[in-house]
Amino acid sequence: MSRIGIFGGTFDPVHVGHLAAAVWVRDALELDRVELVVANEPWQKLDRPQLSPAQDRLAMVEAAVDGIDGVVASSAEVDRGGLTYTVDTLESYRAGDSDGSLFLILGSDAAGGLDTWHRYEEVAELAEVVVVDRPGAVGQRPPVAHRVVDCPLLDLSSTQVREWADAGRPLDGLVPAAALAYCRQKGLYG
Repeated sequence: MSRIGIFGGTFDPVHVGHLAAAVWVRDALELDRVELVVANEPWQKLDRPQLSPAQDRLAMVEAAVDGIDGVVASSAEVDRGGLTYTVDTLESYRAGDSDGSLFLILGSDAAGGLDTWHRYEEVAELAEVVVVDRPGAVGQRPPVAHRVVDCPLLDLSSTQVREWADAGRPLDGLVPAAALAYCRQKGLYG
């Protein structure tokens, strides 16, 4: 019976905090793998005018996870197209492996707002909710059954990374080298 972690996000861009959380949760819960599921059109960010194209965000995640044991990129939401809802993604994973166990990995900032998500009660029925704390949102918890996994508290967000890039600051060490090379090649972020 497979044990799969589902770690969804915009990943605009992916950074070392995402990877650390994926690796630590995989280890703590003895998961077979953690899939970083790249959002196609994240409904929570439709008002953000400069969202990088989904294919570019997917390529960055693929580059970032290369060589990390048990962490893979998933194109499930990009392939499906349209607006991205976690419940739909979990349903598709469940349909593909009805006997497996799914673990939805959320930062505490996202977990605290889970009750605003589309069909959030079903999300908690389809997967065990796993929360990792994030600086500025430590202790925020979802209104559903969940477990907390301790991870390094890296004070880093994709929003900060984009702001630093726009200001001409170096991103080395913040964004995995292969993903950063892709960003530079495509002229993303600053």
